[in-house]
Amino acid sequence: PTRILHIGHAKAINFNFGYARAHNGHCYLRYDDTNPEKEEEKFFVAIRDIVEWLGYTPYKVTYASDNFDQLYEWAESLIMRGKAYVCHQSPDQLKGHNPPPSPWRDRPAEESLQLFRAMRAGMYAEGEACLRMRLTMEDSKQDPVAYRIKYARHHRTGSKWCIYPTYDYTHCLCDSIENITHSLCTKLSDASLNDPSSGCRVPEPPVLLLLAVQRALDLYCPVQWEYGRLNVCNTVMSKRKILNLVQKKAVADWTIPGSLRRRGVPPEAVNLFAAKVGVTMASAYIDPSLLDACTREILNTSARAPWPGRRQIGRPDGARLSGQSGARGSHSIASFSASSGVLYLEREDFRDGGKAGAGAGFKRLTEDQPVGLKHANVAIAVRQVVRNAAGQVSELRAPSACLPLDSLPAKPKCFVHWVADPVQVEVRLYEQLFTMKNPEEHPDGLIAAMNPNSLAVKPGALADRYLLTAAAIQRRLQFDGWAIFIWIRTPARLAGLSLIELSR
Repeated sequence: PTRILHIGHAKAINFNFGYARAHNGHCYLRYDDTNPEKEEEKFFVAIRDIVEWLGYTPYKVTYASDNFDQLYEWAESLIMRGKAYVCHQSPDQLKGHNPPPSPWRDRPAEESLQLFRAMRAGMYAEGEACLRMRLTMEDSKQDPVAYRIKYARHHRTGSKWCIYPTYDYTHCLCDSIENITHSLCTKLSDASLNDPSSGCRVPEPPVLLLLAVQRALDLYCPVQWEYGRLNVCNTVMSKRKILNLVQKKAVADWTIPGSLRRRGVPPEAVNLFAAKVGVTMASAYIDPSLLDACTREILNTSARAPWPGRRQIGRPDGARLSGQSGARGSHSIASFSASSGVLYLEREDFRDGGKAGAGAGFKRLTEDQPVGLKHANVAIAVRQVVRNAAGQVSELRAPSACLPLDSLPAKPKCFVHWVADPVQVEVRLYEQLFTMKNPEEHPDGLIAAMNPNSLAVKPGALADRYLLTAAAIQRRLQFDGWAIFIWIRTPARLAGLSLIELSR
């Protein structure tokens, strides 16, 4: 609990809780609170909140710190069994993939036990000593650290301890204490293989290490399964690197509640994404468009559409036209006449110069080409183009009445979005944060690989006034295509929503 979780953790949550649910089992939520320097209450709260937001309820919430006394007793037992020793190599000496072997590896058990108790009594400074497990490792692999010295107050045990166990040591032993049947771990995970407080890195999957510790103490060994970690293209999945970006203010937030949930991604979409990614031994590199597709799939069946299936369109001449019926309800909108006969279109939906000037492939509105209004079964044509002092188009004037589709010699080539009686909203459009598939490969670092256009804020967008009613009762609103309307004729005042967040 030193960070708020990201999409990679969501996959792990889905796999663990989902697997237990599928087999009528139980899943624990265990906090590995063994690093008091970086643990904060907000992380404990946020982690459980995310688990429950994804639709899972922990069978039991436990803490590694509940077992500190037992873990310490087992550490002394490991020393007396010749499976652990006190080492005085500095954290810097332990860093890297091929550090020098410890000159204290063959230290007598009685001496290590005495030194270990001195560590607990506070007779060493941080970094002067640590307890390492003497395990049979592959060539060039170092003995992992089991205990390190930290003079930090723990959120649950206070100042009782000045030595704290590492994840490598704690995780497997808590599994035995809690009688876990299946322990599911990602391969090469930052948490299990790289303890920054000790500098110790074990560049091997954790399964052999976990079993070795349990067997050294003659404890029950649950099933240990490894699976490949999730990697999403155009992003990074390291908590440490993410925190670095946040601290440098390169990003505002990068968490499940801070990004996915706030942007409207429902938990069902995250779970669907995890299911589609699947579980394999190999690390998966997934295109972020898969999450977008999962979000659309869920919202297509759960969100209420501000563009209704049935609309009543009022024309300035008093005639009324009905749109087609839809399966997800309907709502009424203000007629054209109620908004002084003004319609707002996207600026990109009109090109000056007629069909010839717009280009052969342009099918939307020009001075000599009408365009249909989506869901209204009518078309509009331009009668006059009004320009400002700079020569830019500021207003389009159309005939006093809309054109029924059956009155046209040919059906319009395109139907565009529009709004008649709008509210003003702010819209945020998101693109990929990084320009590279693997931004860590950029020679100048992550900051240099960032996309400067990853967020575009549109403070003056217009949307259907129905949002004022719907937003208060419906958290999920799906727009038909783009929800950005650039006004051509500015109204005197528009009251409305403060923010709508959308992704392309």
